[in-house]
Amino acid sequence: MLDLRPVGYVIGLLVAVLGATMLIPMGFDLWDGNPNWSAFLQSALVTGLTGGMVALACASGSDGGLSTRQTFLLTSAVWLALPVFAGLPFVLGLPEARPVDAFFEAMSGLTTTGATVFTGLDALPRGTLMWRSMLQWFGGIGIIVVAMVFLPELKVGGMQIFRSEAFETGGKVLPRAVEIAAQISGIYLFLTIACMLCFTAVGMPLYDALNHALTTVSTGGFSTHDASFGLYQGVPEYVASVFMVLASLPFVRYVQLLAGQAQPILRDSQIWTYLSVIAAFVLIIAAFRVFANGDHYEHAFREGVFNVTSIISGTGFASTDYQLWGALPVILFFFIGLIGGCAGSTACSIKIFRYQLLFSAIRVQIKSIYAPHGIFQPRYDGRRVDEDVLSSVMSFFVYFVVALGIVSVLLGATGLDATTALSGAATTLGNIGPGLGDQIGPSGNFAGLNDIAKWILSMAMFVGRLELLVVFAIFTVQFWRA
Repeated sequence: MLDLRPVGYVIGLLVAVLGATMLIPMGFDLWDGNPNWSAFLQSALVTGLTGGMVALACASGSDGGLSTRQTFLLTSAVWLALPVFAGLPFVLGLPEARPVDAFFEAMSGLTTTGATVFTGLDALPRGTLMWRSMLQWFGGIGIIVVAMVFLPELKVGGMQIFRSEAFETGGKVLPRAVEIAAQISGIYLFLTIACMLCFTAVGMPLYDALNHALTTVSTGGFSTHDASFGLYQGVPEYVASVFMVLASLPFVRYVQLLAGQAQPILRDSQIWTYLSVIAAFVLIIAAFRVFANGDHYEHAFREGVFNVTSIISGTGFASTDYQLWGALPVILFFFIGLIGGCAGSTACSIKIFRYQLLFSAIRVQIKSIYAPHGIFQPRYDGRRVDEDVLSSVMSFFVYFVVALGIVSVLLGATGLDATTALSGAATTLGNIGPGLGDQIGPSGNFAGLNDIAKWILSMAMFVGRLELLVVFAIFTVQFWRA
């Protein structure tokens, strides 16, 4: 029988820690004299006590590492339990959200999707805005640990190709995860502070600079204003673009760089492919803006850099409504979001390395057609790719397409139009942020959707953030019979 105590112990500890962090936004509201501070205090007490009691109840099973099945359950259960408690301040205080909206916003924050159901952000208490940003920051560092430790261990979506680079765990996931988290936390914190200082240097108020640094480095995309980044057009867009790119590169490369190993980051084909894709789409968008829309060169280039980087990294900041640019940019932005950043980063969606492996497999198949007696092996970064890796990658693509179709149909059944349903499914499964259309596009939000659609999209964010296969695996009979 599967022992759930180690899973419950870790979840309990994380929930308790989440409760303690609620005291930070409470401090902002206390400083401002806003009565909303009491909502954070109540939420912190409920969350902290609940998490502590669960951890104590399961402490007897906390010795040793986690089995594969326990790890599957842990990675899934954490992303379900934390949003439940993270949404409490939204329900108990301003904006006095309904449970469905609070859960949606918390899930969007922790999965760094950036889709929001809240309006009137400019009038919300500073504590509430800070909590939204903190959730994304927590989710960003959390997904790095998952991508570098748990997913390679679980052989999910081809992530096992990075096992040796993500510090071999040797079957003892938890002790190794703590060590890895300690190394990347310093880098993550450094990037956040550097981003905040740069935002401040280019004229952004300190409070906005802090919030936007938290949501930029996490590639989350929550803002303190309804206009998102539209209030800070100009140099801040370049600053944000730089840090969105830095955050969507593999963090293991930063660890290696600090250890004096510069070659891995300079020779990583995933990084160069990612940067090349960004450059290509920026040039296409900028050229379209100049020749089709009559925009001037610097503005076209800046808007191209910012919006392409924002969408491909899954950050989802919006500085303008790019749907007004024309059909070509809209189509491109839809597909850009389905590319994603690098593995082992805060970025989301399908990821660059999977496309590299897919195209490598296609090339091998083409060669086999005109040279049937030849022996060809797919390669990645100069290394031969094992069959289990390719099978995992192909399974991921199939599951993604199937999930995209299922979610789109379900959303359509709730009464949403085709554009909203399809783009809503894509943006939540890919954890991208804005969708397409008047309702959930870059100039709108998800507040007007019906409750059933919000629950569906919340689950899509959850499934997408955990690379689909992790969640699907626990619903199989074989998993529970193992």
